[in-house]
Amino acid sequence: MDNSIDTGDINLLITERERQQLLAELHARLFWVGEEIPYFVEINGKKCKLHERVWDLINRKNISDDDKKQIERYIAVLKEKEMADELELQTKEMTREEAKELFNETAGLMRAIMDLREIEEGVSKEKEKEFHNMFSVQRTEEIRRWLNFLKDAGKV
Repeated sequence: MDNSIDTGDINLLITERERQQLLAELHARLFWVGEEIPYFVEINGKKCKLHERVWDLINRKNISDDDKKQIERYIAVLKEKEMADELELQTKEMTREEAKELFNETAGLMRAIMDLREIEEGVSKEKEKEFHNMFSVQRTEEIRRWLNFLKDAGKV
């Protein structure tokens, strides 16, 4: 994801415009595709191996009812953490580097939530492949539109 922050001086505080750009990116359609699930995330003071746990669930052939209940708990906890991170991104005074790190964590949490929901719903690997192909085409079209816009605006 193109976190639209000028990282020229990472010690400068994030501007309101940069803050709004990051928040808008978090809510863009399909933004989370390509985002990396954090390897570790701190929840309630405990360091959790999020990436490993999600990867384990993705690669299971069968998901038991107990697994589904556990996935529901993970989703609830991650959603709460994601909302807290987003609120912090909206309101806290922070440097550009801190904002970028928080954005990346939040985006990764949202990716984990989406992956867990897909596991819970039993989305097949074929549907996932089809989805990623569709996203790739849409993303390419979106990039072309932006490049044309920038060219028309005299920025490129």
